[in-house]
Amino acid sequence: MSEQTEIKGMELLKDIANVSGKGGLFRILKPSRAGVIVESLAEQPEKTLIGPTARVSVLKDVSIFTDGEEESVALADVFLKIREVHGEQVELSVKTASDKELLEFLNEILPEFDRSKVYVSDIKKIITWFNLLSKFVPELFEAAEVEAEDASTEKE
Repeated sequence: MSEQTEIKGMELLKDIANVSGKGGLFRILKPSRAGVIVESLAEQPEKTLIGPTARVSVLKDVSIFTDGEEESVALADVFLKIREVHGEQVELSVKTASDKELLEFLNEILPEFDRSKVYVSDIKKIITWFNLLSKFVPELFEAAEVEAEDASTEKE
């Protein structure tokens, strides 16, 4: 994967966040004096004001711990690899899959993930978030795929 593709994927996640204590993902719309206004990624999107004390994690800044040379791998890169291997949706159910199946899933995507720091609950979030992004923000992957095609054409 080229550096350009990685940067583009990361940029697309700068407006998507997880809010501690709330399920799902949110598109960051705009800051306000009382916090930040977000819109849920759901069939029926709802706008909500998230107060200044809430823990908001922008997905662009999230990474997965590894044992490799790099201490971590950006979540955007993990999402692109999942897309490459599994297509638009991960069929593995986070509700019914065993811990072993979830660990095998991540091992297939990121064999060097740090097993002492990445928990099964983290893998469930990765799958859930990937499926939400594929469904409600498909342009995230389309832009990254165009970038990857451009990069491979440049090499030829």
